[in-house]
Amino acid sequence: MLKIENINKTFFPGTVNERRALQNLNLEMAEGDFVTVIGSNGAGKSTLLNTVSGRLTIDSGNISIDNINVNRMAEHKRARYVGRVFQDPLAGTAPNLTIEENLAIALLRGKGRGLGMALSSKRRQLFKSELERLELGLEDRLGAKVGLLSGGQRQALSLLMAGFTQPKIMLLDEHTAALDPQRAELVTTLTQKIVADGGLTTLMVTHNMEQALRLGNRLIMMHEGQIVYQADQATKSKLTVRDLLQEFANIKGATLSDKAFLG
Repeated sequence: MLKIENINKTFFPGTVNERRALQNLNLEMAEGDFVTVIGSNGAGKSTLLNTVSGRLTIDSGNISIDNINVNRMAEHKRARYVGRVFQDPLAGTAPNLTIEENLAIALLRGKGRGLGMALSSKRRQLFKSELERLELGLEDRLGAKVGLLSGGQRQALSLLMAGFTQPKIMLLDEHTAALDPQRAELVTTLTQKIVADGGLTTLMVTHNMEQALRLGNRLIMMHEGQIVYQADQATKSKLTVRDLLQEFANIKGATLSDKAFLG
């Protein structure tokens, strides 16, 4: 479903600020894979997601989604294949539009738009049905402005919207990091449910190693733009946070505290 071959991305090339964010990175994901990504700050995790979504253009290499090469495909065109939830709860929704208006926009992501009614009784019933899955009571607030929702409610709505049209790839970029522990746990639980129910192929970046071990069937660790460690489902099920810290130290000869990942 996702094939990344020898991709490279350098920021500010040829200057004193040159930084190689991705270096000959390779990754393959089968349909239904849920891969969690960990690594220290500046490891290239968000850059990886940005290259898959089309927000950033790679310098070299290839990215294919469902056997379609998307190297030259603009971000807005890749939207038909990619759903994404950002760290900032404000980033995934339009605050001045209502819940149902946000969902109507999400429903048409990547599709042609014409002059017609965005909302209908049939669509409202669909939206209510989808919102009931969140168990937050939002199905009874379709006309409420999204800007009035809490951060956790907005992030839950963003998650639902990202998976609404069954994207080929779901990208989760530290999507619980800005939430308090209770709401982060709620969104984490919803993530498991929405990904499992939809069978979504998912790539999730997180600083929380407990979350990285708990979710998904594969785990990768990045450092300096490269994948330095991978664990399949069998290996991952036996790992602890301390194991991951030790693995990083073994590979890079570095000593990291868990705060470097959990912060």
